[in-house]
Amino acid sequence: MAKKTAAKSSKKPLIGFIGQGFVGKNYADDMERRGYATIRYALEEPYRSNKEKIKEADIVFVCVPTPTNPKGFDSSIVEAGVGLAGKGKIAVIKSTLLPGTTERVQKKYPDRIVLCSPEFLSVATAAWDAAHPFSNIVGLPVDNAKYRAAAEKVHSVLPQVPFSVTTKSVEAEIIKYAHNGSGYVQVILFNIMYDLAEKMGADWDVIQRAIEADPMVSNRYAKPLHKSGRGAGGFCFIKDFAALRTLYEKNLPHDTVGSAALRAIEHKNIDLLLQTNKDIELLQGVYGPGVVTHHAHKGKSRR
Repeated sequence: MAKKTAAKSSKKPLIGFIGQGFVGKNYADDMERRGYATIRYALEEPYRSNKEKIKEADIVFVCVPTPTNPKGFDSSIVEAGVGLAGKGKIAVIKSTLLPGTTERVQKKYPDRIVLCSPEFLSVATAAWDAAHPFSNIVGLPVDNAKYRAAAEKVHSVLPQVPFSVTTKSVEAEIIKYAHNGSGYVQVILFNIMYDLAEKMGADWDVIQRAIEADPMVSNRYAKPLHKSGRGAGGFCFIKDFAALRTLYEKNLPHDTVGSAALRAIEHKNIDLLLQTNKDIELLQGVYGPGVVTHHAHKGKSRR
């Protein structure tokens, strides 16, 4: 009897994935490479038929969009995804969440254990990033023995990393926004330095090489000319910084200087994207179609 119990407890959990974009797909691929059985559900074929099967998974990773639009941050897709997990099962939100979202979603689904574990994947290197993460963070909306045991179970199925932590869900959510906000601000700073160098007749290539050799500077986002233009673009930066700035203004309304700093950085990025015609559709999705004419008018008024 003891042997049977031990065998049962050592069985690998069945892992579910909701969403098969670049995040969900690459995490699922990595899980399968490491010997886990998976169930994938997405609106696209061939995964649509797995909607009911996903309830069988012991741990379900929710990897769906959390858009920011002119009305604000939208967590509805995440909430619907968590609702697909089986009752009594663990739902782990990989999507970027405004601080406080996991706690709210947990209250909505008290019959599931809802955790958050932010992802740090880049589109171009998503497969490598999923298999070789630099950290595993699991956030708890409720801090008790039951939730810590669930977090430990999640940690056990993730790849080995140099840093891992179980923390409050609000802390995990802020960690992700700090990560994306840092990259966004770095993009803007080096675009400003690029314009200054050009104005003063300096060779940016020389400066770029020096920055890349500087161990004190994180140079991941230190290239002003990136992909299709200038500025912090892509699926995450534009929407996440807009949501972060809105959250800051809501929670610290008296810090007008802090809000002004965030708005100035945001406006500079919008100008850079518009000047180089980069990710305009993504920009309009966050700020509305009027963002183009609004900032064009402001630019003329400054000249």
